[in-house]
Amino acid sequence: MHKSRLGVVVIDCETDDFDREAEFWSRALGGAANRSPDPENENYIELETAPDDMNLLLQKVEHPSRVHLDIETDDIEAEAARLEKLGAKRVAKIKRWWVMEAPSGHRFCLVNPQRADFEEGANEWE
Repeated sequence: MHKSRLGVVVIDCETDDFDREAEFWSRALGGAANRSPDPENENYIELETAPDDMNLLLQKVEHPSRVHLDIETDDIEAEAARLEKLGAKRVAKIKRWWVMEAPSGHRFCLVNPQRADFEEGANEWE
């Protein structure tokens, strides 16, 4: 058995000025933009949200701007297999997560748990 749930809404930004995009989304949505000091994470800026709100993340990308979902799970391989049975396809393995594609063509990612309340909020799958 494993668990999963919607964890993060990711705003993909194709931009030459990532700080400008972070300022826009921070002001538009009312949460401070927090850049990680880790150089390995320079393409990510987290937007502060209330504890019971969805996590929001800005990601600097080289493809056209769009929004995608991250599904958090305690077993990425089991969740990928479960979603493949529903019609999804694996697109690429990046670092520790899978980029997937729904039958509709929408991209989403399978990631490790991100939210502190993952255990109590997640769906359980056999």
